[in-house]
Amino acid sequence: MILRNCSYFSTTKVFVVKQQIMKNLKQSKPTESEMEILQILWEQGPSTVREVHEILLQSKDSGYTTTLKLMQIMNEKGLLTRNDDSKSHVYSPAVKKESIQKQVVSKMINGLFKGSSARLVMHALGNHRASKEEITEIKRYLDEMEARENEKRKNNQ
Repeated sequence: MILRNCSYFSTTKVFVVKQQIMKNLKQSKPTESEMEILQILWEQGPSTVREVHEILLQSKDSGYTTTLKLMQIMNEKGLLTRNDDSKSHVYSPAVKKESIQKQVVSKMINGLFKGSSARLVMHALGNHRASKEEITEIKRYLDEMEARENEKRKNNQ
């Protein structure tokens, strides 16, 4: 009877802790270093700390233990999942790239650009050279947005 109760409370406690982690994750955005690791895992797929560290070394000087600790923290924060079935733990992103992009862009628009997505786009295009293909893609996207907006107006009349 005591063991069942302990098991129940352990399971409940784990569930409550996971809920709190997810709540905290929604309230904060990943740090720059965490974003670098997430980018690697989104591109490479599930990877060991060693594999992630080797890729990080191509762009910055970082110690293996630093990468290990950061990935452990990211696992605790709910940003990564860890499969420890083998000797080397394999980490995977626990969050979708699109979800993080949406979160970061929304904070940028609301914070730096006072709620104006147009200001963000103009700033981005003014400071970074876009290729002809990118400009064509942007124009196509704007045309699609305008068509959807016209369709909404038409349906509301």
